[in-house]
Amino acid sequence: MGIDEVQPRVFSNRFADAVGPRSDVPDRDQCRCVGYSMKTRPATVTFHGEEQDTEAAGWLRLLALVEEAAADRRTVFKPFVELSGAERRQVITLPPTIAKLTSVEHLVLYGTNLVRIPPEIGAMTSLEVFEPYTSHRLHWYPYELTRCARLTHSTVSTRALYGNFKFRPPFPELRPVTTAENADFNALAPGVWGTDAVRSCSVCDGPVDRELRQVWISGDVGTDVLPLLVNACSAACVAALPEPYRGYIPTPHTGGPGIVQPPGRW
Repeated sequence: MGIDEVQPRVFSNRFADAVGPRSDVPDRDQCRCVGYSMKTRPATVTFHGEEQDTEAAGWLRLLALVEEAAADRRTVFKPFVELSGAERRQVITLPPTIAKLTSVEHLVLYGTNLVRIPPEIGAMTSLEVFEPYTSHRLHWYPYELTRCARLTHSTVSTRALYGNFKFRPPFPELRPVTTAENADFNALAPGVWGTDAVRSCSVCDGPVDRELRQVWISGDVGTDVLPLLVNACSAACVAALPEPYRGYIPTPHTGGPGIVQPPGRW
């Protein structure tokens, strides 16, 4: 076959059925929190501070879809394909009720407006494939995701992650120790803590009622290395964390501009 006869290679779009219906309004907000290169990365970053509107139509529809998936014990869950563009934009986190989805093996969160995922995802013990691809406002994940022992495949937009290996954007700075006298762990500001509440320890699953210790750790989840936020109840639980993935910050840390990361690869 001559050069002019070579047929172009066609790649299939495996997320073709993961996109919701077309919309005349934006279905997500733009985000450049971490930049997109060595030159554009910021010196400091902060958590997204949005709070979920629990009266929004998109949120109420998502709650219903979770209940349907739990009731019929479905193995594949693609909730955002059933929401309109306006509804998709209204959802900035998943509900804690995802803990009921113990039969779901494949979770698709393609192109969402999510800014965080709740720790209850750790209860999805059948999860094998996790695909939040092109959800560009997800810069980190809860450490509880490591409890999904069957999770072997993931598709994440790694360029959007804190500390990603390509250009090493910074991590938000954490408060290493906070006591219950200084903060109500059931009513936290997401822009400061990354969540609106911490009730159980990411490590031992015990109650967090006296002190809260937050640290970052980079760990392999599925087929990606993710920045994981740990909400620990004690120094002992922080000490019990596994060794971070090689090539990343070698110890659990509290982020901020003073943390030295390995050089980026791009």
